[in-house]
Amino acid sequence: MAKLLVISLNYRTPVMTLRSVDAALRAMEGLDAELVIVDNDSGDGSFELIEQEIATKYPDAPVRVLQSQHNGGFGAGNNVGIRAGWSDGSKPDYVYLLNSDAFPAPDALQKLLEHLETHPEAGFAGSYIHGEDGDAHVTAFRFPSALSELEGSARFGPVSRLLRNHQVPLAVPDETTRVDWLAGASLMMRQTALDAIGLFDETFFLYFEETDLCLRAARAGHETHYVRSSEVAHIGSVSTGMKTWQRVPGFWLDSRWTYFTKNHGRAYAVLATLLHAVGGAMWRIRRVLQRKPAADPPHFLRDLLLHDLKAFFRPLPGKQRAVRPFTGQTATETGTE
Repeated sequence: MAKLLVISLNYRTPVMTLRSVDAALRAMEGLDAELVIVDNDSGDGSFELIEQEIATKYPDAPVRVLQSQHNGGFGAGNNVGIRAGWSDGSKPDYVYLLNSDAFPAPDALQKLLEHLETHPEAGFAGSYIHGEDGDAHVTAFRFPSALSELEGSARFGPVSRLLRNHQVPLAVPDETTRVDWLAGASLMMRQTALDAIGLFDETFFLYFEETDLCLRAARAGHETHYVRSSEVAHIGSVSTGMKTWQRVPGFWLDSRWTYFTKNHGRAYAVLATLLHAVGGAMWRIRRVLQRKPAADPPHFLRDLLLHDLKAFFRPLPGKQRAVRPFTGQTATETGTE
């Protein structure tokens, strides 16, 4: 039976994380699976609370609780869990990432595992994600491009129809299919694919890290598949607060610029920003003329242009932060096996 490592990343949401862990443990029943909870340096007592609850509620469950040495973001925190590997020091066959505010159906992990076992061309497989109200979430995407920046910012029917093959969000698939990339709320990854391409690039603090990882996988010949039969409920933005942003944070702007420059070069990143500005200007003119409500956080276009102008004149960064694969070494650890 294939060995599965499940990773739950916590940042200051211990109660929600424990609720998600409870669902994950039910979904792990019958599988050769272990769970690693990584507290991403919350500094608010999360680690101690989770440690105590796990020891009390799940004394015999295959669960470990790790504490990262610093909060390096989503990718870095998950890398801690991936590098920890199996409790006996070996590698798993598959790694499954589950957001702390996501709750898999009892057969959700089994469905992903079965798909990867029977589709060797797939390196990654992700679930159908829905809200607690049952509404489907958009979690399947095309890779971003300069033309997708124009399409997304213009919000204009004729432009969207012309560039429909460049739209990043895909309509929620009604069957299992290949996609470019998937949101990381429920994502299973083949360990051999990670061995080949490395782990998350820790240059990304938050956002675009799954996009970058799936692009690296695609370039190495590993497909990403959306598995409709695997269902996971997801609240969304609990740790990031994205739904209440009053201003797009600098780390999102950093991640976007890094994605384009790393994967396509600085000239292409500039083109992507210029096309975004053209589309954004078109939208803002229409918004005034047609009295449409705002669709972006305040000052978004100005913030984007100023950020990328400054970024363009910054020296090129050195090598990306380590994306070393499995090492068998953990951060601060406790647990019950």
